[in-house]
Amino acid sequence: MARNISASCAEQFVEERLLNGLFTGPLLQHKELLNMLEDVDVRYMRQKTLLHVGVGLGKTDWVEELLARGADTDITNDSQQNALSSAEEMVRQFPDDVQRSKVLNLVMLVHRRDQVILRRLKASSSRSTDHVTPVASPEYDIASLKSSVDSLRREMKSLVRQLSSSLEELKAQVCGRDALLGCLEESVTSTAEDVTCIKCGLIGEASLSQPTCDPARSRQECIDAMMRKTRIVYGSGVSDMRRLYERLYDEDEITACIIKYLGGNDRVKVMLDRDSNDIGRMKEKVVDLDGNQFIGSEWCSFCDFESETVYLGAKNCSGESEDCSYIVRALSQLSLKLVFDNEGRPYSRGDVERERQWMTAVEELKEKMKRGEEIEWGIRNALFRKTLKAKVCWMAAAVPYNIVNHGSTEGRAILQQQAPLLFSLYSNNVMGTLLASAKR
Repeated sequence: MARNISASCAEQFVEERLLNGLFTGPLLQHKELLNMLEDVDVRYMRQKTLLHVGVGLGKTDWVEELLARGADTDITNDSQQNALSSAEEMVRQFPDDVQRSKVLNLVMLVHRRDQVILRRLKASSSRSTDHVTPVASPEYDIASLKSSVDSLRREMKSLVRQLSSSLEELKAQVCGRDALLGCLEESVTSTAEDVTCIKCGLIGEASLSQPTCDPARSRQECIDAMMRKTRIVYGSGVSDMRRLYERLYDEDEITACIIKYLGGNDRVKVMLDRDSNDIGRMKEKVVDLDGNQFIGSEWCSFCDFESETVYLGAKNCSGESEDCSYIVRALSQLSLKLVFDNEGRPYSRGDVERERQWMTAVEELKEKMKRGEEIEWGIRNALFRKTLKAKVCWMAAAVPYNIVNHGSTEGRAILQQQAPLLFSLYSNNVMGTLLASAKR
């Protein structure tokens, strides 16, 4: 009985992880879970299958994989829509979305194929009943097919039980580690209580009753920290720079994350020329990540990795100016250099898996550009870089650049449509690393 319960829990765990993965990540990260799934047509809320969800989200890679694994295009949800009618509805709602058109074509082809197979089976059954000495009845054919399907399902369940057993062993190991972590947590809590007692003795209970986390205060501290790291070399305009940092903090979680991290890093420096739109007076020559040398007057902003300094020609740059996108790109590049310590690449040294994912994102976008698909300028600019190191650094920085250039809502929508893998990698890996480092 316990064995059956654990197998059921394992199935539910796989199904929930897959459904969450369909919403949040690319297929590449979830193929192993798909291999563990017993029934590809399992139902979720509102009687939807994974295929229904994939069609609704326009996830071409997911839909293609699910269809290849035998997902049924005729299953209807509680709105009586099957995968085909749902795909047609999505194309009507989003006529300019290339991915949704591809999804419709995939579902339509498989649906037609299945209909042809069914018609042939019915015709074969009809001919067998008209024969004088029929070899088999339609009921026999159906029973035979059902027997084969049941046999396959029994094999799949056996594999799932084996996987469940492995998961139970893994769970036992994790529980052991949890026990050790519990002991460590108790020790830390005890130490914290001791420190609290000392604080009470020194500063009184009144100070301890104050809130420990004030969002407005935290925002103000981050802005103040960035202002202390900012030096106006030519001209004036402290209030404009404060408004610029405030806008970046308030624009979106991604840009706020960059300000939080850089504000807490002692190595950050920002140099401004408020009287010019280029950095030529502050930095006569610059060398980009490709190794090319330029004169500073050709750049309005530049991240110098060697000195860990961002230079900005900020004559027209303020919190209300569209030119903010240029400084956020340079600030983003500096944050990548400092947090990953890998020459500006958006992953740590030796992280082979993450490096492979970023290479995949670059190649996908290169192919899109070759096919003439619409690609936002910040991403195109990254693809024009000559070296791979420069490409991935500029590609990562294109995410906050695009959000500031178009605004949070529109910028995110553009990234999700044109570069979903790039957006996912930045949101899940880069942001998480920056925030974790900012807390230290």
